[in-house]
Amino acid sequence: MSSPFVIEPPVVTSLPVTGDTRRFAVNRIYCVGRNYADHAREMGHDPDREPPFFFMKPANSIVTDGKDMAYPQLSNDVHHEIEMVVAIGKGGANIAADKALDHVYGYGVGLDMTRRDLQGEAKKMGRPWDTGKAFDQSAPCGEITPVTKCGHPSKGAVKLLVNGEVRQEGDLNQLIWNVPDTIAYLSTLFTLEPGDLIYSGTPAGVGPVKKGDVLEGSVEGLVNLKTKIV
Repeated sequence: MSSPFVIEPPVVTSLPVTGDTRRFAVNRIYCVGRNYADHAREMGHDPDREPPFFFMKPANSIVTDGKDMAYPQLSNDVHHEIEMVVAIGKGGANIAADKALDHVYGYGVGLDMTRRDLQGEAKKMGRPWDTGKAFDQSAPCGEITPVTKCGHPSKGAVKLLVNGEVRQEGDLNQLIWNVPDTIAYLSTLFTLEPGDLIYSGTPAGVGPVKKGDVLEGSVEGLVNLKTKIV
């Protein structure tokens, strides 16, 4: 029987699930900008609690299963941003904050890698950030741990080591917009769907990486993420 497609459909991007042979199929990736006060300050912004803003990465920008991340082209200033990742298991629009956690399948550890020089150029020209944020392999992500195993983390250490040295360190209780409020707000802008990921924001300490660096990210209670820049 011939294929109904004129080209072969893309392979489904997926993440491993802690304690399960099945995988979590990824739909879309939403990222929350400047969601830790110290990081907002280090980027030159006021951390007062204003409405959150979001940008997106394509699902196939994920690097998983401990694979290496290729240093991207057209940049000389690629930065690491360690984050807790929220995996959506049940979709919806206009979700109430007190019901938001019912929509979460689990949590993971991710890196929002950024071509800071290209992002900076886009900011100066009032253009979208896609070239700085949504490039190939810009979203390393570890295992998704179901809420049945980890609960809903609202506090706990968030840390990134580069070549064994601490580069970023914070706590989930420092999020300006916590997970329920983030889901509630995001669901007024988009109808969330199963398989969506939300990168929840990064603490202070973002900085450049170079080829050969080994990045190890952790969020207390979740499976660590490790990748090498090649």
